Amino acid sequence: MQKGDDNASFQIPTHYFPDKYKEVSSTLTSRFGGEGRAVPIRNIAIPNLEEPLALAYNEHFSLFVPQHRKMAGKLIDIFLGMRNLEDLQSLCSYCQLRINPYMFNYCLSVCILHRPDTKGLDIPSFAQSFPDKFMDPKVFRKAREATTTELTGDRPEQRVAYFREDIGLNLHHWHWHLVYPFDSANREIVNKDRRGELFYYMHQQIIARYNTERMCNGLRRVARYNFSEPISEGYFPKLDSKVASRSWPPRFANTMPRDLDRSVDLIKADLSELYNWRDRFIAAVENLSVLLPNGRQRPLDEATGIDVLGNLMESSIISVNRPYYGDMHNMGHVFISYSHDPDHRHLEQFGVMGDSATAMRDPVFYRWHSYIDDLFQLYKNKLTPNYAQQAAFKLDFPGVRVSGVSIEGPGGSNNISTLWEQSTVDLSRGLDFTPRGSVLARFPHLQHEEYSYVIDVMNSSGQPLMGTVRLFIAPTMDEAGQPLPFDEQRKLMIELDKFSQPLNSGNNTIRRRSLDSSVTIPYERTFRNQADRPADAGSAEAAEFDFCGCGWPHHLLVPKGTTQGYPMVLFAMVSNWNEDRIEQDLVGSCNDAASYCGIRDRKYPDRQAMGYPFDRPAPNASNLQDFLQPNMATRPCTVRFTDRTRVRGQQ
Repeated sequence: MQKGDDNASFQIPTHYFPDKYKEVSSTLTSRFGGEGRAVPIRNIAIPNLEEPLALAYNEHFSLFVPQHRKMAGKLIDIFLGMRNLEDLQSLCSYCQLRINPYMFNYCLSVCILHRPDTKGLDIPSFAQSFPDKFMDPKVFRKAREATTTELTGDRPEQRVAYFREDIGLNLHHWHWHLVYPFDSANREIVNKDRRGELFYYMHQQIIARYNTERMCNGLRRVARYNFSEPISEGYFPKLDSKVASRSWPPRFANTMPRDLDRSVDLIKADLSELYNWRDRFIAAVENLSVLLPNGRQRPLDEATGIDVLGNLMESSIISVNRPYYGDMHNMGHVFISYSHDPDHRHLEQFGVMGDSATAMRDPVFYRWHSYIDDLFQLYKNKLTPNYAQQAAFKLDFPGVRVSGVSIEGPGGSNNISTLWEQSTVDLSRGLDFTPRGSVLARFPHLQHEEYSYVIDVMNSSGQPLMGTVRLFIAPTMDEAGQPLPFDEQRKLMIELDKFSQPLNSGNNTIRRRSLDSSVTIPYERTFRNQADRPADAGSAEAAEFDFCGCGWPHHLLVPKGTTQGYPMVLFAMVSNWNEDRIEQDLVGSCNDAASYCGIRDRKYPDRQAMGYPFDRPAPNASNLQDFLQPNMATRPCTVRFTDRTRVRGQQ
């Protein structure tokens, strides 16, 4: 098929065609004649692809399935090992006709992100390449819009369907796992700075955000799931797979996960393994040390313990003892995703929990990750509390006082306004048919009116200082309308922004736009049209435009709130930048969503623990006011939802 605005097509060697196309290969080669741009493909010796070819072309692919992960790791290594771009292009032309397209897309994307000679190349949004992962097949009708307004009746989980099924949210989760792959013979692309801690913190923030969303909609915080009982929630994806030519399988209410015996997926696993891995993880936390393969113990210290535990739990190749601590997080996804057909007797594939691009649609995703987060919190509870006076874990910033923090925006003082917004995404890149043209799908999503923070800071040190401004927001009341205790509220703290700020001697008024958040990426980066990319690959203009899709979608920066106004508390802290800073040069233009994604090829840009200062308990604080130091301030605020829909680009 011709692709792109210049109608490009590949001229591949005849013997590259699979057997089913060989009889018509000459017809296919000359199909477009002189139309468009013809890209000649070099004839090269094809490496051994036996392992990645073991996954059938029309099957689903999952990074959570161990055998699929192994296949993908092999293909990534083959792509990374190609001598030059011409050879890589030739191999991809050969693979694209044979390799499972989901696995091919993932492996090639990882390769492009990590090869030094491809970092300026275009990686299209996954929603454009495989719209079936994100779009209800009835998207051209109004069925999707109905899910955002069905707020009553006997299906309370539908109240937060707009969050779980948000396209940008699911793209974020998929892209995070793209930037942080599990397996590769090249350890450098897996062993990134503080990767395990980032796995913990990114998912902890998802749970905090989801719980707040639930409370805004009159639901209780999510109940953790530990496999000892049936999954009470059913889930019916209403998605079709264009590749597998079948619908994603549903899960009925009260399905009980069972032992797996699926020879077709090379999976034979007992649920008891999850309990064994859990018990070993808990023992490591209790002993503050992990068992190494050589029988020695590695202490879990204050600085790196959470990173070690995160790598154990995610179970990438940098786990310090994968055979002993196992594959708890991934296999939890696998057991749930096959719960509807654990022995393959119905010839069904895995459900949405088996795919990083679709898992967050399922309510049980949040229940499973709540359980995982509880295990991490066992470790956090054993750490030395943050104190004002203790040098290693101090909270205060001598000479600096935050006298106030507030919000200014269209909703009025200390009010944030939310509403629905209708946007459009072009799906034509993922649809092969003629005549050519755009295929536009409209979808509704949560949005907020942009606002600004105003932070008043007094520097009484008599000299200029540099501070790190940390902004969080959290609910103030629990489900029963009672004030949240500090230890519960700190786990609901949603990071809004973090940035360095010069502090002149005397009074300082800091203004910061919500648009500049260090957590989010703008809408245009989540759903950008790569056809708008300026100049040539490798140029400064193209580098500035390069796809950098890892980051929380900006339209979900703040919770939905309520029509009467949902009470929350805004928290601001200015910490000592000299104690926070990481000495390094920054490269590229995608350094603006570092809180959840880090910075590519660099260290995480904050020496403090992720989530600081709410990363661990404070035994002496019964509420947030007890916790405050002079370099902190809070402000009651309200998130008010207006049940109206605007079209993106219009007011």
